[in-house]
Amino acid sequence: MSTTTPATLTPSIVGQAEKHHTAVLARALAGTTLDEKQWITLNQAVAAGQPVERTGHGVRVAGMTQWDPADVDHAVAALLEAGLLRTATDDRLEVTDAGTALAAEVRAASGAIVQAAYGAVAPEDLDTTARVLATITTRMAEELARA
Repeated sequence: MSTTTPATLTPSIVGQAEKHHTAVLARALAGTTLDEKQWITLNQAVAAGQPVERTGHGVRVAGMTQWDPADVDHAVAALLEAGLLRTATDDRLEVTDAGTALAAEVRAASGAIVQAAYGAVAPEDLDTTARVLATITTRMAEELARA
């Protein structure tokens, strides 16, 4: 299979990259009890580094993923039931030790593939790509908000 560098960024290229990221994640999640929604909901709670306000966390995850907030609520409920999150004071969600350990396992399982892929790109190109994709995502979010 020959690989050529595309001349410009297109929705097709972005979509293919996203699908490959999803496939890597699916491989890493195999054998866990997590689906993609639960993983992202848990991972964002881990990334916060402290308990998160439940409603605000749900709104944030739904906004960044364009998921229905009810789907995020179901993911939170599943994570609470699995003991990966717990309710702390003031209806805040706190990641349990089991949740932290599982998040580390999933990151380790996907990390080598992701590191190899991103490592094949110059850091300045990754910086540019990040800015471009952030701008495109912001503009699309603005348009979706108008609809």
